[in-house]
Amino acid sequence: MALSQTPTQATNGALTQGTAPPETDGKPADEGIRFLGKILGRVLHVQEGGMAYDTVETIRLASIDYHRGGAEVAYDRLRKTIDGLSDGQTLHVVRAFTYFLHLLNIAQDQEMLASGRYRTSQLADVLDHVRDTGMTTEQIQRFFREALVSPVLTAHPTEIRRQSIMRSEFQIVRLLDERARARQVGFDHQDIDDAIEREIATLWQTHMLRRSKLTVNDEIRNGLAYFDHTFFQAVPKIMMAAHRAMGLEKSAEVPPFLRIGTWIGGDRDGNPFVTEAVLRDCFRMQSGHALRHYITEVDKLGGELSMSTRVIPASDEIEAMAEASPDASNHRMDEPYRKVLVGVFARLAATLKEIDPDSPPPRKTLPAAPYGRPSEFLSDLNAIDTSLRANHGEIIASGRLRDLRQKVRSFGFHLSTVDLRQNSAIHEATVAELFEAVAPGTDYMEMDEDARRALLREELNSPRSLLRPFWEYSEATEKELRIFNAAREILDRFGPQAITTSIISNAQSVSDVLELMVLLKQAGILDPQGNCEVAVVPLFETIADLQMGPQIMAELMDLPEYARVLDAQGGRQEIMLGYSDSNKDGGFVTSGWELHKAERELVKLFKERHLKLRLFHGRGGSVGRGGGPAREAIVAQPPGAVDGQIRLTEQGEVISSRYSNAVIGYDHLQTLVAATVEASLIPGADLVSEEAEAILESLSAHAFRTYRELVFETPGFEDFFWSSTIINEVAELNIGSRPASRSKSREITSLRAIPWVFSWAQCRIMLPGWYGFGTAVAKWRAENPGSDALARLYEELPFFHSMVSKVISMIEKSDLSIAEHYADLVEDKALRDRIFSRIREEWEATVEAVEQITGERPDTGLSDRSPYLDPLNHIQVSLMKRSRSGEDVSERLRRGLLLSINGVASGLRNTG
Repeated sequence: MALSQTPTQATNGALTQGTAPPETDGKPADEGIRFLGKILGRVLHVQEGGMAYDTVETIRLASIDYHRGGAEVAYDRLRKTIDGLSDGQTLHVVRAFTYFLHLLNIAQDQEMLASGRYRTSQLADVLDHVRDTGMTTEQIQRFFREALVSPVLTAHPTEIRRQSIMRSEFQIVRLLDERARARQVGFDHQDIDDAIEREIATLWQTHMLRRSKLTVNDEIRNGLAYFDHTFFQAVPKIMMAAHRAMGLEKSAEVPPFLRIGTWIGGDRDGNPFVTEAVLRDCFRMQSGHALRHYITEVDKLGGELSMSTRVIPASDEIEAMAEASPDASNHRMDEPYRKVLVGVFARLAATLKEIDPDSPPPRKTLPAAPYGRPSEFLSDLNAIDTSLRANHGEIIASGRLRDLRQKVRSFGFHLSTVDLRQNSAIHEATVAELFEAVAPGTDYMEMDEDARRALLREELNSPRSLLRPFWEYSEATEKELRIFNAAREILDRFGPQAITTSIISNAQSVSDVLELMVLLKQAGILDPQGNCEVAVVPLFETIADLQMGPQIMAELMDLPEYARVLDAQGGRQEIMLGYSDSNKDGGFVTSGWELHKAERELVKLFKERHLKLRLFHGRGGSVGRGGGPAREAIVAQPPGAVDGQIRLTEQGEVISSRYSNAVIGYDHLQTLVAATVEASLIPGADLVSEEAEAILESLSAHAFRTYRELVFETPGFEDFFWSSTIINEVAELNIGSRPASRSKSREITSLRAIPWVFSWAQCRIMLPGWYGFGTAVAKWRAENPGSDALARLYEELPFFHSMVSKVISMIEKSDLSIAEHYADLVEDKALRDRIFSRIREEWEATVEAVEQITGERPDTGLSDRSPYLDPLNHIQVSLMKRSRSGEDVSERLRRGLLLSINGVASGLRNTG
């Protein structure tokens, strides 16, 4: 839109125009984004004036020209416009494009919902296929009785929106649903349109960035919001979908095979702010959230179950419970279910008061004893269910009551299983101090592995306590001991599902596992007979750890002290595999292949030992951290690796994109369940032939060398990374409670995988998701001229198909013409040219490799997003130059720089 337009004309410009923006090519989401863009443009004009709008529009059009090929001329125009912006104009532009990308995400999600691409019958379809293979209904039911599907929300946020922003966006989603329904039936929807505009105006007037760093308790509260958005609705529906798909009787119960887990509040690895008090707060907050939900549901249930004994009898048990109810109202003398539920309501309120004394009571309640365990609450609900079904009320029992009973079975009073996690080095130091206290002169840290094992095994067989009374331990050791003691009390109060797992990060030896067992023994969680309420879970993270993992587990299982723990836990061992750190350590190709091989070896080992294996996949949101389509990832697992049991992490902004909307959340959860069934029960698993094995070994070796040579062996690479990416500025974003690096050094090995991947995404290189693949394919093809084996492998082997698909997704999100401007931030021109030219050559080799394998060239560039995303990258580079030059950058510009990170992350989606 021309700068000379009048304000009235401005509100009819391209950001707000009634025709599809040309860059969207008439896609189905166009109507939604046109509508939201029109409102955003009007809000921008009203709030900031016509000049602000014109500036935004000028930059958008220049960006379109740049993206369509007039690279140098268009970029010069774009750069001059951006460089000429005042501080205030810069902030307006960044906010406008950032909000537009937020709204584009909403519009595209809504279009997906409207298109019917979310299949409600996924699970039913898979189970029909299972029956076609000859499996009986009884066998399917037995499978679900032993199954576990557990998505785990982690304390690794790259979600950078504030709750205030998310609240308005959730409201916009709800209002768009109302608007769509109104339009379908021809109702006037102007009031709804006005409400949407109010929310967008509210967004514009709300500060997008947090003023202070998140605390762990903030992260816990953020996680709780997704139970309201999705889990409270979706989990019972998944259970009912399984019920129908299995063809069960209406009164039959489906076991709670779908369980939501979390690391938030229990993950201490590298986070000094997770303490015993935080762990207690976590369960206070989680339990309070669950109880408040149950109280609301019981209140609604009391309004619904108005059955009168003057019309229909109730069971003797219900009559007795009604007689014992504290409710003495004459109005409900013949309504036993309501009287019972008044008593249930009172007991829940008392339970809430006991667990969370500061929580405001739901309303004035009658005195009652609190529930000791959720099983007592469930027993009362079951009595109501039994009575209703025995008295022609089966259809009534199959509504809210059925869902509530399922929620109690799934969520209990703890709401979500909390995993404990700590680095093996901390366990080691804690155990060393305990030994030194009871046996001065014992230098555990200097012992070799055999000596450590012997000492730890002796301690596991000893009835003594390692804790020395009145001894003054270091603060670090006291902190660890208090955590385990708190875990013991939490298990006693909330039951065994509250804390099921204690994870050992950086597990590299048998002694690393035995050390944790000794600490659990001190807290009374592990007894001398091997009974242990918490599973001890090693996390194998680096390439070397993945290769050694099966041998470590074999040696562990040979120890009687460990064998009796496994036996007491039903012969089930959980092992966690690290995707992020193995990728950072060895590159995308080698990480994926070594993970696959480790899984195969572990499956073989456990089969030989007649033990059961559960794998916990540490997948991130981005491909560089193990992300990708959920179904494809699960069905590409090696044979026997799933076997009805799977846990996987849900990280960063992926949590918001998957679980902010109940329908999208339901679809994703159903996908996890259906894929678990498919990978476990349907023949045709991902068998790797000898030929494929040789090819993948060769590709991995070539890719590993290529990646390591760049990242760890190229002089100056660390300087290039720290200078050309936004890693320094990410630390200021207040996106999580933990530091970005494990130490103060600039070494890549010390850097956490999240900021590593996030920074490469911001500069549009996406290096962790593809680097090394192109050279690996080129070298393999040179060694095997004329072979079409890679194309066949892509068509026939799910593992390789998944790998190539992930590479394609990362290449399509990358843009090296933009990345080159970030590279210009490197002051050493020779270093810049040397490293960036290697990155460009590998990118081009990767594009060529993909085309050779698939027959199609990747569609590079995010066409519908680029006109809004590219300007944010250019502004980000400009602000980084000014900030790093020593210029006295204003607070507004500093905010603009941080806002640009938010906008780029929103535009790329799933980048952390």
